[in-house]
Amino acid sequence: MNIDAIRNQLEKCNQQQVLKFYDELDKNEKNALIEQINSIDDIFWNLSLLNQKSTQPRGKIEPIKTASINDIAENSEEYMNIGIDALKHGKVAAVLLAGGQGTRLGFDKPKGMFNIGVNRELYIFECLINNLMKVVEITGSWIPLCIMTSEKNNTDTVSFFKEKNYFGYNSDHIYFFIQEMAPSVDYNGKIYLESKSRISTSPKGNGGWFASLKKAEILDKLVAQGVEWLNVFSVDNVLQKIADPMFIGAVIKSNCKSGSKVVAKKDPHERVGAMCLEDGKPSIVEYFELTEEMAEQRLENGELAYKYGVILNYLFNIRELETISKTAMPLHIVEKKIPYIDENGVLQHPDKPNGYKFETLILDMIHMSESCLPYEVERNKEFAPVKNAEGVDSVETARKLLKENNIEF
Repeated sequence: MNIDAIRNQLEKCNQQQVLKFYDELDKNEKNALIEQINSIDDIFWNLSLLNQKSTQPRGKIEPIKTASINDIAENSEEYMNIGIDALKHGKVAAVLLAGGQGTRLGFDKPKGMFNIGVNRELYIFECLINNLMKVVEITGSWIPLCIMTSEKNNTDTVSFFKEKNYFGYNSDHIYFFIQEMAPSVDYNGKIYLESKSRISTSPKGNGGWFASLKKAEILDKLVAQGVEWLNVFSVDNVLQKIADPMFIGAVIKSNCKSGSKVVAKKDPHERVGAMCLEDGKPSIVEYFELTEEMAEQRLENGELAYKYGVILNYLFNIRELETISKTAMPLHIVEKKIPYIDENGVLQHPDKPNGYKFETLILDMIHMSESCLPYEVERNKEFAPVKNAEGVDSVETARKLLKENNIEF
């Protein structure tokens, strides 16, 4: 599309401000800006998008039946055999969501590069690779590992893995891909510029991982290899099991289209999303959406009705994901402080929120899925999130759990 056609298109949606400084740019800058404009989904040029910013009402929330630790133990041998068979036949790939920076840890690099070690170097990425290697050793098969980065951290992430020789993992089975971005807008829905030659963007949220995987043409490669299931997990949790044969086997045996690892909440009001049914379908209710009564609600056996919190470790059937992807993901609109170029071309750093960013969330994919098996894991063995520098879910708490699990650091 030539520049005149782009101008006409932008005028129709009242977004012509993104070309305000176009005539001042050199050839390379012009080409880069045009390429960026063409890469942005049509929906984001629509100013009426902001009409969606009010939270949609939730459906009827009810407790969901969960495969508890005791339930799983009774069928552990069968689940293990099914899972190992799927892994040996190349039916499972892993997807690591690693697009974020370690800002909350006081670390200006990709979070996975953070050294959690004390007596020796032990990086978050290294912990995750070590966990996956345990499955490789059990099955004798390399599991394809897809690592989602962002525009801001891709170069650092890829270089770090190369520098560390992929922590012993076979690099032929590692695929890097970049998370799709969404533009940032002011309160009127007008798209901001972060420089004269670049639209202000931010990562599209963890719900965009499947679309980004497809766009990078990695999904086609996986399917050609015979992959049927994708185990998606976050970079945060250094203890989580990845491509866990028991989890895979349980989900396959259940005939569910997806599975979610969960842990028993420490208390009714713990700040984690809880598995539930919403209008009869699997879903996740955020902690702030639970009323006091719901948070404290008990079942006949005395257990909390919404006992199980998600840890962002999911298993999805690829065919189900293809079905889900035919429907637009819900957009979550978040108020933020957004640096921007003003009408004089000067970069401004606001000291209070001045607009919105857009996110899609993986938890919505659970509700869009036909069925989901909530699968309980032992909290102290599989849940050590590294989100904060100190306090709850911090470097300190993760180190205590690593020590408890006899992992040297």
